[in-house]
Amino acid sequence: MANKDYVRRGRGSSKQPARKKNAPRRKPWRSGLIALILVGGFGYGLYLLSQDPEPEQPVQAQPAKPKPKPKPARVIPPAPEEKWDYVETLPNREVKVEAKEQVVSDIPYIMQCGAFKQESQAEERKLEIAFQGIKSEIRKKEGSSWYRVVLGPYTLKRDAERDRHKLQRAKIEPCAIWKEAQ
Repeated sequence: MANKDYVRRGRGSSKQPARKKNAPRRKPWRSGLIALILVGGFGYGLYLLSQDPEPEQPVQAQPAKPKPKPKPARVIPPAPEEKWDYVETLPNREVKVEAKEQVVSDIPYIMQCGAFKQESQAEERKLEIAFQGIKSEIRKKEGSSWYRVVLGPYTLKRDAERDRHKLQRAKIEPCAIWKEAQ
């Protein structure tokens, strides 16, 4: 097999680009001439416009002011009749709402805001909760090494929810609410 250099194959001399045999030569002077003619025509048009005299402003005679006609008295139509009687009845109406009695459970609710292996961590959480104005305590379950931070007992779940939202706004979470097992 013959050794061919495929890299240099197809390259012509680097000084002059390859041209097709029948390709017409470009003539850059034609486009320059066309541009020159267009610019010259535009300039001539501007020259002609600047030579036109300004038209005279027509003088308008001011017509005599006619006497203003008296405006007819404006007639206000009568107020429409109300189709509804709520305008009179609404201020005198009373709405009676029967509030449901709050169910007080025998079993109180408690809220736990953390369970920690070390008592010092539980003390830190208790201190954070105390800064929010809520009392908490640390409980250690028998037979376990976990220290739980507990709030409560709450008779109503609504009270526990209120404290939990207060702690969430202070970025103290997660806190869970459940009924205390006795």
